[in-house]
Amino acid sequence: MKQATMTLDRDYEIGAIDPRVYGSFIEHLGRAVYGGIYEPGHPTADANGFRRDVIGLVRELDIPVTRYPGGNFVSGFNWEDSIGPREERPKRLDLAWFTTETNEVGLHEFIGWCKQANTAPMYAVNLGTRGVDAARSAVEYANHPGGSYLSDLRAKNGSKEPFGIKLWCLGNEMDGPWQIGHKTAREYGQIANEAAKAMKWVDPSIELVACGSSSFEMPTFGDWELTMLDECYDAVDYVSLHRYYGNRDDDTRAFLARSVDMERFIHTVASICDSMRGKKHSKKRLDLSFDEWNVWYHSNQRDQEIWKRDKWGRAIPLIEDVYNFEDALLVGSLLITLLRNADRVKIACMAQLVNVIAPIMTRGSGGAWAQTIYWPLKQASRFGRGVSLRAVTESPLYDCKDIEGVPELDATAVIGEDGGLTIFAVNKNLDEDIQLTVKLRGFGGYKAYTRSTLTHDDLKAVNTEDNPNEVRPVDGAPTKLDGGDVSIVIPKRSWNVVRLA
Repeated sequence: MKQATMTLDRDYEIGAIDPRVYGSFIEHLGRAVYGGIYEPGHPTADANGFRRDVIGLVRELDIPVTRYPGGNFVSGFNWEDSIGPREERPKRLDLAWFTTETNEVGLHEFIGWCKQANTAPMYAVNLGTRGVDAARSAVEYANHPGGSYLSDLRAKNGSKEPFGIKLWCLGNEMDGPWQIGHKTAREYGQIANEAAKAMKWVDPSIELVACGSSSFEMPTFGDWELTMLDECYDAVDYVSLHRYYGNRDDDTRAFLARSVDMERFIHTVASICDSMRGKKHSKKRLDLSFDEWNVWYHSNQRDQEIWKRDKWGRAIPLIEDVYNFEDALLVGSLLITLLRNADRVKIACMAQLVNVIAPIMTRGSGGAWAQTIYWPLKQASRFGRGVSLRAVTESPLYDCKDIEGVPELDATAVIGEDGGLTIFAVNKNLDEDIQLTVKLRGFGGYKAYTRSTLTHDDLKAVNTEDNPNEVRPVDGAPTKLDGGDVSIVIPKRSWNVVRLA
């Protein structure tokens, strides 16, 4: 059996974990909203048309923030279309996803859903076809207490109390030529700066996320961040990162190595932010918002066929990846990567939440169930709150076609808010178990540990409405501890949560 070690010292802290790293994302895309969170007439629908079975699954994830309403959708979106009487709201062509948006679910409805789902809104403003005036008006409508035209209009539309939206995105992926209103880095930095100033003049308590590069591979990556931050560094609070991974070549070892890519991406963007801090002699440090991340590739071919057949339809079933067991392993490893970078990554949103590249799937008029990737997110969100520890780990390594020196054991540890110690670990070895020895320094008094393991004989196993528990964690019985070190067998190809009490 292969061997690995992890040394944990109570004084080796990375930093406090911002709960918002367990955020998610709902875009007006596909069946995320219509047929996802919202389906009037469904047996579980409440008086507002929201599916209570979906809300139950979302509440189990304990998602602190939910990004909305896009995504690419937001770059052509008029926020004013989504308020007022539903029967008077306009239907619009959505040029991002070639569908028709009815605006049945708008700002007020989404805020109401957030309250039911125990999450907070992370609202994106349109800096593609709109600009500074629309951005500051949205903040006034949402957050100003009253006495102005827009805040009084909010009250007239049914919400006398402000929405209190604290986290705002300044557009979406504005470096991408596919984006409506695509801009150069200089153009975007200037409009982001002006929008940020006006938005914070309306409500100084809000936090703002500037658009970083939409991909590590963008030819403008690096220069985009430097140029746009040169314009707006002092006005914003976070820089966004977006990253998706796939296994199109059916090379599982290379696929599971993509967490190394995520870590390099984080370190590079943090370094760029720090270089601009030095240039500006600023006392302010910008942190990171990894507000789109997930596995995305299963549905690509199917989406092309749907567009040919149903272009301009309403809520057509786009980007509905059916996730398998190996996807859950990578998602677990990506969550570990976010925890290892808790000092800089303060916000992260798994994209997305329901039906569209999502941990939760629904059938129209039917059931809702958890996909394989639901389980690592749920367990990390539940047990990964507190302080991230700098776990010194020695593991066997492997090479793949893109990355050399990939640790077979990807692991980290968290001191929980209750004082408990939680170890998250993924064994990427497909054939062999790994004996992990955990050396504890300054952690006296632990008497036992419990563990939960997610594994399966079939890497391609999936969960379905008829068989929603095919891939899910199995909890083990408590194990007594003798002495200071802990020895744990981490099964081949598995996600593990080990809790010391």
